[in-house]
Amino acid sequence: MQLSFAPLVKATAPAVVNVYAARQVATRSPFAGDPFFEQFFGQQFSGPPRVQSSLGSGVIVDPSGIVVTNNHVIKDADEIKVALSDGREFSSRILLKDEKTDLAILKIDAKEPFPVLALGNSDNVEVGDLVLAIGNPFGVGQTVTSGIVSAQSRTRVGISDFDFFIQTDAAINPGNSGGALIDMRGQLIGINTAIFSRSGGSIGIGFAIPSNMVRAVAETAMKGGKSFERPFIGATFQAVTPDVAESLGLPQPYGALITALNKDGPAEKAGLKVGDLILSVEGVRVDNPDVLAYRVSTAGIGNTVKLNVLSGSQQREVSVTLAKPPVEAAAKTQIIEGDNPLAGAEIVDLTPDNARQFRLPKTVRGGVVVAGVYRNSPAARLNLRQGDIIRRVNGVEITAASDLTDVLSAGTNLLWRFEFERNGAIIRQYIR
Repeated sequence: MQLSFAPLVKATAPAVVNVYAARQVATRSPFAGDPFFEQFFGQQFSGPPRVQSSLGSGVIVDPSGIVVTNNHVIKDADEIKVALSDGREFSSRILLKDEKTDLAILKIDAKEPFPVLALGNSDNVEVGDLVLAIGNPFGVGQTVTSGIVSAQSRTRVGISDFDFFIQTDAAINPGNSGGALIDMRGQLIGINTAIFSRSGGSIGIGFAIPSNMVRAVAETAMKGGKSFERPFIGATFQAVTPDVAESLGLPQPYGALITALNKDGPAEKAGLKVGDLILSVEGVRVDNPDVLAYRVSTAGIGNTVKLNVLSGSQQREVSVTLAKPPVEAAAKTQIIEGDNPLAGAEIVDLTPDNARQFRLPKTVRGGVVVAGVYRNSPAARLNLRQGDIIRRVNGVEITAASDLTDVLSAGTNLLWRFEFERNGAIIRQYIR
């Protein structure tokens, strides 16, 4: 008797593709971005463009040529090509890309049926299940590796804003991004996304986006959506510490504790209160707020979820109908100009969306965040960095970009006093 994965590989590998993304990048002079040189010579510091390419993998999930891959594989690409395992190559276009989940949906430009991988139910995956990873590591060609599910519902990984992964020890290397993680039934249970490594190669700790999240994003694209909207529950949560668990009489620290409610939001309308503890969603235990966010995201806008809630010492079941997120005015970036130490900094009002973009803590509220800093500018010499929050200038609290521009225009060049927040620490600088 010979045990082999060969029949499984033959049935699934044709639906896993190589993704080649290319973009033109302008070469920059060392004087580019310097306000002094640009003032006198204009912005004529770019050389001839060069082509920058990236390599990854993808999975065909619909016969019409719908391909799922990682957003970081095709980010900013001008041209994307998809190569099948049989050697055929096709151009493709982007239907949807979502930076927060690091997923992108492509459409192959061809009118013919393609082999597909069926989407499985990632909620049924258990630790210890055998899995195969299929992709194109280092561009050597389609490669199959085997392993097991090392952990389920892995959170606090810090790979992207989406923080809920399947962990596997199947060898995953650069180029595997966007490739398939399949179970022994030949179903797609995850999109391989990242590895933990000190050397750049596989050490047996890889992470995949669960297929249920992949399904939600892919269905949005196939219905014509240009972006993936997360359902709005209308509450802010925090993790349960051992001390909090003890005070609530819980045997283990788990759940999502409500710390704030949006007025007239879905949670408030359902009767939830600040201090309530979410223990489970649709019967599935909630270990922390990241798990709750995943369950809500995959449930879908307009659907109702049943929550098991601990209120005081009593447990009760609450049904919450998830809504579309409220429209948030798009924050516009602006560049600081003039004769001041912050000239050359690109700033934007701090909103929940760009707080996630700049990897700021969820507890950060209000202010102005630095979106970028031009090289050799006064702001660069001040050591200002992307993600810094400007809190005070000359003793004036900065709550919006307009506050900052007003203070700078009225400021004195005799003494400047700045207060920034970086990684939770307050930095004060004085400049004459």
